[in-house]
Amino acid sequence: MSKTILTGIKPTGLIHLGNYIGVIKPALELAKIEDYKAAYFVADYHGLTKIHNAEEFRHLSYGIAATWLALGLDHEKVTFYRQSDVPEIFELNWILSCFTSKGLMNRAHAYKAIVDSNKKSEKDIDFGVNMGLFNYPILMSADILMFKTEIVPVGKDQVQHVEIARDIAESFNNAYGETFLLPEYKIQEETSVLPGLDGRKMSKSYNNTIPLFEEPKKLQKLINKIITDSLPPEAPKDPDTSPIFMLYKEFASDTEVEKMKEQYLQGIGWGDAKKELFNVMNRFIEEPREKYNELMSSPDKIDAILREGAEKARAISSPFLKEIKAKIGFNVYQ
Repeated sequence: MSKTILTGIKPTGLIHLGNYIGVIKPALELAKIEDYKAAYFVADYHGLTKIHNAEEFRHLSYGIAATWLALGLDHEKVTFYRQSDVPEIFELNWILSCFTSKGLMNRAHAYKAIVDSNKKSEKDIDFGVNMGLFNYPILMSADILMFKTEIVPVGKDQVQHVEIARDIAESFNNAYGETFLLPEYKIQEETSVLPGLDGRKMSKSYNNTIPLFEEPKKLQKLINKIITDSLPPEAPKDPDTSPIFMLYKEFASDTEVEKMKEQYLQGIGWGDAKKELFNVMNRFIEEPREKYNELMSSPDKIDAILREGAEKARAISSPFLKEIKAKIGFNVYQ
């Protein structure tokens, strides 16, 4: 029996290499496995916690959808939808919030990080925190639990959200009997923390990302900004600690990776290493970049694909929500 896998990306910025390597790439690989039933979505309501400009919000939402499609997601073989097109998710969000302790939300990593930052800046601990941001792990739980998800491909920093979904599901199940499946997370260990231009984790928060579909000249400039040590070209270098090599092996062939590893051990200049990284990255991105640009110029095509996906999603969410509400004690009309 096939297992349901689900993941989504929120539209709070351009898709970057960290998103691709940490989430999209492993999710696309899982979608090819016959034992898995895949559901991927544009998490647009999650994006509302940060983006309050309609034009930017719409553009970024289309960008998420276009990215999945440009990279080869077969929307006919998976359930691919826009979160806001499935209203049952938001009704479930309220139901789940009534089974979630505030203390659990207080311990959510994203909220704690903001509180810690505010304390250091001597601001009110909740400065800049809207209730959407505070409660978004509950909405994420609704995303996961609504589709009886068994596996959630995540980055290492997202594991807690799956654990929160399990906690909330258990709370509901304890009250009303077995209803929700308890999801498991799946991490691609080798690329769980991808370094950005400055050596810290690649993140929009640090402004150290490389947009996935950057034009060649800008891509080369960004790669050239990657911080390296001061070893001379002839000095042997450790490929396992090099952010350039870490990125290189994600886009190069096995033969190219072995050859580059030898060059590192024998000595290679950082300028040459960056040039080789650009070559393999640009080669990989070239065709998807073209598809992405075509899709972004045809939003009606994206809308049609997402509407079709929403119909598939609602074929699951609508009857399941009725089952949930009946267990709680609501009148459910057919």
